[in-house]
Amino acid sequence: MSSADSIFTGGPIVTVDPNHPNPTHIAVTDGRIIAVGGDEVLDRRGGGTEIVDLGGRTLLPGFVEAHTHPTQDQMMFTDLVVDIRPVTTCPTADDVLRTMKRALAAAPAGRPVIFYGWDVLLQPGLPDPTLAWLDELGPERPIIIWQNSGHLAWSNTAAMNNAGLADSTPNPVGGSLDRDAGGHLTGKVYEAPGVLAVAGPILFGAVSGPEALAEQQASLAARGVTMCSDMGFSPQMRPVVAALYERNLATVRMRVYEMSTTALKTDYPLVNGDDLFQQIGIKVWVDGSPWVGNIDTSFPYLNTPATQALGLGHDHRGHANYTREQLDEIVGAYYPQGWQIACHVHGDLGVDTILDTYEQALAAHPRPDHRLRLEHCGAMTAAQYRRAARLGVTCSLFVDHLYYWGDVLEDDLFGKDKGGHWVRAKSALDAGIRISFHNDSPVTQEEPLRNMAAAVTRKSRTGRILAPEERITIDQAIQAQTINPAWQLFAENIAGSITPGKYADLVVLDRDPRAVDPDDWHGIGVHTTYLAGTPTFQA
Repeated sequence: MSSADSIFTGGPIVTVDPNHPNPTHIAVTDGRIIAVGGDEVLDRRGGGTEIVDLGGRTLLPGFVEAHTHPTQDQMMFTDLVVDIRPVTTCPTADDVLRTMKRALAAAPAGRPVIFYGWDVLLQPGLPDPTLAWLDELGPERPIIIWQNSGHLAWSNTAAMNNAGLADSTPNPVGGSLDRDAGGHLTGKVYEAPGVLAVAGPILFGAVSGPEALAEQQASLAARGVTMCSDMGFSPQMRPVVAALYERNLATVRMRVYEMSTTALKTDYPLVNGDDLFQQIGIKVWVDGSPWVGNIDTSFPYLNTPATQALGLGHDHRGHANYTREQLDEIVGAYYPQGWQIACHVHGDLGVDTILDTYEQALAAHPRPDHRLRLEHCGAMTAAQYRRAARLGVTCSLFVDHLYYWGDVLEDDLFGKDKGGHWVRAKSALDAGIRISFHNDSPVTQEEPLRNMAAAVTRKSRTGRILAPEERITIDQAIQAQTINPAWQLFAENIAGSITPGKYADLVVLDRDPRAVDPDDWHGIGVHTTYLAGTPTFQA
């Protein structure tokens, strides 16, 4: 037997592999796990073997983030974007306005400024970001305020001029540019195509090298993440990502999904990349965000001060971004080529529509291991999960909604029945679906332990429990942040569990979450993160 480069021992080891339960040692050579077991693993020790003493800490497979936006999130590490998120720096409206004032005063004359994280639900009291107000803040400077969900933004005249937008500019497919009664642009833009129409020229121009993306990946590694997706990847980012990996700055594996476009094609080959980076799919959006009012539901929003602050009318109902025919065309263009499809959807009507589209595509082009995906799944019903399971569809849940917006969902937007049953994790598991959890960063910061705690307890920040019958077990929650998302990303053969032959993508936690009350998981620190046996983060 070859000797190991390192042997981990001295603490609990959670393998997430039923074939290797509760080992005491694991051995690693050339970045891969070569042995998992008891004292016999020590037979792999050689003269140069490093014995890694966990010191009572707990070893797990590295966390896998199935739905995030690293090439968008990297903007938070540039000097053009100011963080005003309620979940990070600005919990109140006063904090937002004070931060904006300081940032505009400090920015060089004429330089664009993007404020990310505006949220009238979690930051009540914010003014209406009208075109006149934004023009007053910066008549010569492009200014954009990006709503925290990422599905809505407001821009001033200088920003629209910078992007070449005019009253005659047509709406991009899947998005829209808001206009007043006279047909004039208001500066308000919806959905990724609309937001990128005004913000893209600024963001793509600001990111020319891999440094910001390296910082973003380092922040993921600090949370124990070793693999992530990019749900909305732009071909314009390929040179940046290539430089990241060529210069050995990467600390996280990436599996990316290119945004669907009106061209309905990608120039990237289906077989591409390596174990560090691959494009594996195409991303599409059925509807928008519950915090904006544009999700496709069979039920109305409540009539509350909060929905009034969102600008929603009486008994407001959201809508879809695409017709059924458009979705059929998009999926019909990419899926027969072999691409996996990942579809953003919150509303129950939207779920029905995309499942109809998926069912039609599967009938025309059967594929036993397609792993077609639904993303977020806020209002998805138990019956819809059962239908998805029959079709072989998998789901990634934005369970962090329960923690940050749980009270808002029940009291302000949808009521106890609809809002309280948001992201039905237990119903999904009962239907036989392999689920994952995600943070959709930059919407909320990466926090796998908080995701798992939210799914196990279904507690909001105030301690309210939403639909306790939808709680899941700790083991199920760990699987939803490790092996399940690895499987969704077609990477279960190299990551997601501590199994011989897989990469030593590992995380060491200060405490064993199985032995700690989930209410206290926020206090569990990440001690070390490893990618292929090499530390990428050390506390």
